[in-house]
Amino acid sequence: MQHAASAITAPDTDQLPVYWQFHEAVTRAQLTEWLPSGRHLLVDVSGPRAPGAELAAKAGHTVVRVIEASRATSAAPEAPSGSGGPSGSGSPRRGAEGVLGGKVSPQDRGVPGGRPPGPAQHPRIVPVIADSSRLTFLADGCADGVIADDRALSVHLAAEAMIAEIARVLRPGGRMLACVDSLVLGMAVLADQHHWAHLVDLPHAEVVLVPWPDGTITRCFGPDQARELFAGAGLRVNWIRSRTVFSESVVTHWLRRDPGGLPKLVRAELAARSDESLGAQLVISASKPRAPRGSGGAGSPPRSGGVLGGRPPG
Repeated sequence: MQHAASAITAPDTDQLPVYWQFHEAVTRAQLTEWLPSGRHLLVDVSGPRAPGAELAAKAGHTVVRVIEASRATSAAPEAPSGSGGPSGSGSPRRGAEGVLGGKVSPQDRGVPGGRPPGPAQHPRIVPVIADSSRLTFLADGCADGVIADDRALSVHLAAEAMIAEIARVLRPGGRMLACVDSLVLGMAVLADQHHWAHLVDLPHAEVVLVPWPDGTITRCFGPDQARELFAGAGLRVNWIRSRTVFSESVVTHWLRRDPGGLPKLVRAELAARSDESLGAQLVISASKPRAPRGSGGAGSPPRSGGVLGGRPPG
């Protein structure tokens, strides 16, 4: 795989290179295609860069958007002039402030009981600062769906804890969409770093942690490892596919010949047959099985306490 370093994160710039324009368009199309019909409560643990929360909110869903404390400053919109600080700018509240205890200050925006959100915050998005691997402020079985895009399970190295919490808050029959770094990407990164000895047993390792040049670590998954991770949490994998089948060179060549052909290229990408073992990133759709009728247990309503602060979503 060429340019392994560019495969993990798109450049942080308003003017994306051609391939990343395509990558972003495919991501949005896949998320939009996955979203359930009707209006539901979804939980987004993807982080501040992923578009899932906005797409879901625009489709009519209510979204609890979980933002890690370390990312909260960069994720919060800038305070408008005269707002008196971040609390007046649509900034997310902290899960540690006692969501179930109702200790939400009235100036918090975008949360039950708070003021209407600012212009940068969709009214159906409830931002919460919390550890996305410890969703203790959410009741069992309260969510109809969970979005874990933008490599969320790869960034959280203890992915087992995160997927267990996701499974807990999903209702029986609820669905999840996740995106992880693949073994193909991990092998490309190690090859770039000349770690040849580590490549031999990589496909057979139970846990694959790959160091990145900036000092961070990503956890990479093959299809079998991903299925094992989800099955361990009681979730059923419906399908796995590459985020993108078309290579950077193909995309660049196509769009140079047809600068207005991005929509056609995205449609071709979505229709392409995807080998689930290829690609820098894998997209995984899973669901929580329903309990057999009359068995109770997983089919019973969630415990008292509602979703947030003891009240159902507005």
